[in-house]
Amino acid sequence: MAPRSIFLLSSSRVHGYEFLEHAKEHLKEFLSKRKVKTVLFIPYAQSDYNKYTELVENTLKPWGYKVEGIHAKSNPIQAVLQAEALFVGGGNTFVLLKALYDANLIPIIRERVLQKGIPYIGSSAGTNVATLSIHTTNDMPVTFPPSFEALRLVPFNINPHYLDPDATTCHKGETRDERINEFIEYHKKQVLGLREGTALLVEGDIATLIGDRNAKLFLPNKEQAEFAPNSDMSFLLNKT
Repeated sequence: MAPRSIFLLSSSRVHGYEFLEHAKEHLKEFLSKRKVKTVLFIPYAQSDYNKYTELVENTLKPWGYKVEGIHAKSNPIQAVLQAEALFVGGGNTFVLLKALYDANLIPIIRERVLQKGIPYIGSSAGTNVATLSIHTTNDMPVTFPPSFEALRLVPFNINPHYLDPDATTCHKGETRDERINEFIEYHKKQVLGLREGTALLVEGDIATLIGDRNAKLFLPNKEQAEFAPNSDMSFLLNKT
């Protein structure tokens, strides 16, 4: 079994940066360290596969990487089996997970990443589906996958685009914290809130917080905990 190589971004876009630019050096190091030359992009979370793939290609090509869209392949399963690296993009998490189930890609991706060590990059929805389930997505259920269970590449949940409660607002609706805690009340699972500009890098049994701001960890029956950039988050990989 090869060590897993997973890079989970909160988002591809951050204010003040071009697409993926905020994570450019980390992504280049992640791919070059694993001698990746071609990335298989999975655009299923959005409706215009060609447009989304072109955006990723225009971004990664100047960095020295070729991008191929899985939708252009005659056999998606074979494409994953032959891929040097996978990049699952953002959009609607429910749409993405349903497409992965419909194409029978869930067990194939899981085996390739966890058993063969194929690098996996996820952003937003692509990060959501890398976790235990998509219960902690911010997206609306515009369609229904056969299950909320996701790829389970890591043994916890993530909330990408995490936003702190605004003490100055007049809005009296639920905060992000309240909704995450509702999930924890029923499922008793850890949830990592990834703020914009942050990512989680998993290399084997080592997990590290990447970015320029803290992440917030929600725990069953415990106070929330803040973790600074470059924190060792490896304890999250312990299934117990």
